[in-house]
Amino acid sequence: QVQLVESGGGLVQAGGSLRVSCAASGRTFSGYTMGWFRQAPGKEREFVAAISWSGGSTNYADSVKGRFTISRDNAKNTVYLQMNSLKPEDTAVYYCAATNYNTVYDTRADYNYWGQGTQVTISS
Repeated sequence: QVQLVESGGGLVQAGGSLRVSCAASGRTFSGYTMGWFRQAPGKEREFVAAISWSGGSTNYADSVKGRFTISRDNAKNTVYLQMNSLKPEDTAVYYCAATNYNTVYDTRADYNYWGQGTQVTISS
């Protein structure tokens, strides 16, 4: 079992940057692939990015490639999502997720554990 707590959300102007974090507690953090998903009002939760156990493999949604960077610090049990060149359409609740498998899945159903989410709002 692993518990996930997101932080760092907020209100940013379009074109700006923001970094959200996810702190994990419980079992060995380095044994989980970590993912970020987001859900805008009235829309399905969608994949944003994922990173493997060691950080050696990453996966991104096409909509964020080149703008967002996922990283992790296993010593701090934390995964980050650095978001640059933000757009109003990036506005959503951002969720951290974890899975026991060392594969950078992009499907919600492949993740076992979820945080409560952090709100990111981009103003135009």
